[in-house]
Amino acid sequence: MTRRAGSADLPLHTGRVPAWLGQRMASLGAVMTQAIIHHYGRDEFLRRLAHPFWFQSFGAVMGMDWHSSGMTTAVIGALKRGLAPLSDELGLYVCGGRGRHSRRTPDELLDVGHATGLDAIPLVATSRMVAKVDSAAVQDGFDLYLHGFVVAADGRWTVIQQGMHTGRRMARRYHWLSEGLDSFVEAPHAAIDGRATGGAIMNLTDRRAGASRRGQMAVLHEMGPDRLTHELMRIEGAPPAPAPAQGELPHLLLPARHDVRPVDVNMRRLHGALTAAAEAGPRDFSDLLRVPGVGARTVRALALVAEVVHGAPCRFSDPARFSLAHGGKDRHPYPVPVAVYDRTLSVMKAAVAAARLGREERLDAIRRLDSAARRLEREATGPSFSDMMAHERAHSHEYGGRSVFGHEPPPPRPVSEGQGHGIMRHDGKPQGQQEPDHDACRQAG
Repeated sequence: MTRRAGSADLPLHTGRVPAWLGQRMASLGAVMTQAIIHHYGRDEFLRRLAHPFWFQSFGAVMGMDWHSSGMTTAVIGALKRGLAPLSDELGLYVCGGRGRHSRRTPDELLDVGHATGLDAIPLVATSRMVAKVDSAAVQDGFDLYLHGFVVAADGRWTVIQQGMHTGRRMARRYHWLSEGLDSFVEAPHAAIDGRATGGAIMNLTDRRAGASRRGQMAVLHEMGPDRLTHELMRIEGAPPAPAPAQGELPHLLLPARHDVRPVDVNMRRLHGALTAAAEAGPRDFSDLLRVPGVGARTVRALALVAEVVHGAPCRFSDPARFSLAHGGKDRHPYPVPVAVYDRTLSVMKAAVAAARLGREERLDAIRRLDSAARRLEREATGPSFSDMMAHERAHSHEYGGRSVFGHEPPPPRPVSEGQGHGIMRHDGKPQGQQEPDHDACRQAG
């Protein structure tokens, strides 16, 4: 049986991912994929892609807007670019995409067949069938515009599709997983992202719709198309009978607002990650990973990256929390700290490269960081969400802060209330006496 993981409503947003971020997303997505496959295998990575909450957190930790519909396009595109040079090595291929790229999916699947020896004809048929089911068998007012097909060399696959409802300014994402798939027309989805926002939804793939599917075929054969059309015209305008309620899934409701607020973040888990990073310490953690220059701010980002790599599905109910690793391109929750992002990439690449040669210490250190965060979150405390955001924004320029609006300038010097009285930080030290995280102070483009 396929498993359903949950649902979400995503506000429609326009715009493009800037090149400086898109390149980094491709690199980080690729190295995190390598780490997941190294620890848990290729099938587990496909399962995670089919989990909408994990997928949203994956995109957030890469610096994409934490809540918008563009997350889906950006993540699929980043994986397609980042994994292309590694496809033969990992046995993992990303096909399709948005708009015209989605229409090239059949040809790309045929290319995968030539490269791997897979019979790609059934894969092409699968691609067309899942698109047809989500556009015709599930009629919810959302028109499909994105189709991403991730296939492994052994023929297992995950499909991620997204539709838009322009009238409601919302998007809906659909997740498919080949594992355990017995039928394309009876409960086939791993998950459907999105909740009804008014109006009827006809889902002919629900198990309880089996009688309806059989009845439709019988009516078509008995009445023929002409008589059936006549009957439909006769009853046009009659109120439809209420559909049986379908089973509710865990629901992630993502707001239209851009800013990240305390209600969006599980502070207990965030404090656990911060405490684990602080206890590791820049010097000890650097020695453990054998990568020089890793400072406290980078370790905090690594703690959230480690959770996306190692965390259980239940830990991704607040994807906004993962945007605190590398910020967001639209300055929410704060500008992308480019220098920290590059240091995270450096640490992850070095760890994965060493693991490929049989030296597991560095990847194991990152896994222990995640384990420590989960252990400490039970009783960890820390600064308030507001204090954390204020501190991050005040020092954004030191971390190479950047957004779609440009590089982040230094904040204006605060007006002093009197001699010897500066603005106090959450730890009681004057703001002006804070030491920056020197490893992250190199400006990066």
